[in-house]
Amino acid sequence: MNLRFVKYQGTGNDFIMIDNRSGEWDNLSISTIRKLCDRRFGIGADGLIKINSVEGYDFEVDYYNSDGSKSFCGNGARCSVAFAHELGFTTDSVSFMAIDGAHEALKKNGLVHLKMNDVAEIDDSQKEFVLNTGSPHFIHFTENVRDFDILAYGKQIRYSDKYKQEGINVNAIHQLDTHSFEIRTYERGVEDETLSCGTGVTAAALALGRKNEITGDFEYKVKSQGGDLSVKFRTTGTGFTDIWLIGPAESVFKGEVDV
Repeated sequence: MNLRFVKYQGTGNDFIMIDNRSGEWDNLSISTIRKLCDRRFGIGADGLIKINSVEGYDFEVDYYNSDGSKSFCGNGARCSVAFAHELGFTTDSVSFMAIDGAHEALKKNGLVHLKMNDVAEIDDSQKEFVLNTGSPHFIHFTENVRDFDILAYGKQIRYSDKYKQEGINVNAIHQLDTHSFEIRTYERGVEDETLSCGTGVTAAALALGRKNEITGDFEYKVKSQGGDLSVKFRTTGTGFTDIWLIGPAESVFKGEVDV
């Protein structure tokens, strides 16, 4: 069967997008997803996303990592919003369902603004911070992100006794000034460094907000390996609310593949 797809990227995080509103590809196998995402024997991508029909929302974001595992993906969700507009959704604002619950998003001035779910708490009992922004993240603060061996460090944490069963994403960040930081991320499910990670950027912004004792409304500008993003949030007594991940999402190419 011929599968039509569109390749999207959001700050270097790339995805195979499939219009599955008809349900035609409900039974796409995990082995096929892995093959399609393979960068040597397939299309190549960090993940695959099916846009499904779902009652009560504009669509469902059905996301798979390149190894076939499922999670929430911030950049993937932003690319899904851009893809939905390509499919004919004409309103700037949309609502969708994902593995971590309902989200809203909008396109504004060429950027996709994605509202993330509230984060109730952060484990900041150690030097590094751990929190969940739809996917679990480990935040390490360093003074030298560019030369940091994120691959070796990421594997060390991700496959440690504490995290090896569920897995965890590992981020190294360095604050540049009061309102900006740079980041590199090792992603579980991809099992490698990716050029960007939306949930990781969000987690890092919240962790830095906690570390810097930010109160009220705040915004961080973020430099990832694949481009610039921003994260807005409001602090609560113990966590964060009104969290927005903002950045570009662009179509790369369209094609068909036999599956």
